[in-house]
Amino acid sequence: MKLAYMDVKNYVTDPRHMRVTVNDLLSETYAEERRRLIGRKALEPVVGHPQSGGTVYLCTADNEGNMVSYIQSNYMSWGSGLVVPGTGITLHNRGNNFSLEPGHDNLLAGGKKPYHTIIPGFMTRNGKPVGPFGVMGAFMQPQGHVQVVTNLLDFHMNPQDALNAPRWQWIRGKSVELEYGVPQAIVRELAARGHQVRIQHDSFPFGKGEIICRLENGALAGAAEPRADGTVAAW
Repeated sequence: MKLAYMDVKNYVTDPRHMRVTVNDLLSETYAEERRRLIGRKALEPVVGHPQSGGTVYLCTADNEGNMVSYIQSNYMSWGSGLVVPGTGITLHNRGNNFSLEPGHDNLLAGGKKPYHTIIPGFMTRNGKPVGPFGVMGAFMQPQGHVQVVTNLLDFHMNPQDALNAPRWQWIRGKSVELEYGVPQAIVRELAARGHQVRIQHDSFPFGKGEIICRLENGALAGAAEPRADGTVAAW
């Protein structure tokens, strides 16, 4: 996660201004190169070189196969503080995530989209839709997505258990926050490997998500985040 975030924050911006392509970043060769850096001791994450080799989320589905994964965010409370006259619609300030470093791919520029973490997720299997999902929460969002998908696919949890499970969050450097409830054996092992571990009793920083999965028998299974005031509604 740390290595991926270093690359994302360095390279990802408006596609028209990226020096590397999405295919570069997602190539199996580059993934293997980055994977080899993962060891038993925590290291300070560094940017790789792929070319060298205030949010609301909701999802819905119906019995005709239609599915929607939707997210909206103003960012930083009230966003930019600007309101479209006569509408009550506040404008976001995702431009806050531009870089001011000269030569950076994500350097602030007019008419350019910034790097951001607004991710309405959607899962498919063998080209067929499984269902929409999302975990909102600033830079926790992509980390939460990874953990929820891992819970569903690798640990075979049902949608609600996948959301309920305690989460972790990389903050910076070797600093990692673990949600209260993570087994002590994992806490001790991470610390032994050199991670700076902090147990967080407040669940707010660990994201809020929703999931709908279409089961093999065609039934829909919904789940709502226990860390927020979301709910599952059927009709």
